[in-house]
Amino acid sequence: MKKADEFSFDEWMKIGIENNWCGPPVCYVHDSLPLSEEELDLIEQEDPCIHIVRLYNDKEHKKQIEEAHSPSQWRNIFTKKV
Repeated sequence: MKKADEFSFDEWMKIGIENNWCGPPVCYVHDSLPLSEEELDLIEQEDPCIHIVRLYNDKEHKKQIEEAHSPSQWRNIFTKKV
């Protein structure tokens, strides 16, 4: 079995999609946020939290996004050292 760092990005995405952990990458600007009808209705009535995962082009892009968007840092419980 491959170690996590031996997977390509495409292999990693395929595993996530096939296991129903996520949908395919879409563009928020051009495709809009993927929502169910129920979530669309909730947005009009409440303030639901809709989680997304930002895909980075490379390590420099990651650095630039995280410098400009602080929630990308403080919401990251997955790699934060305790």
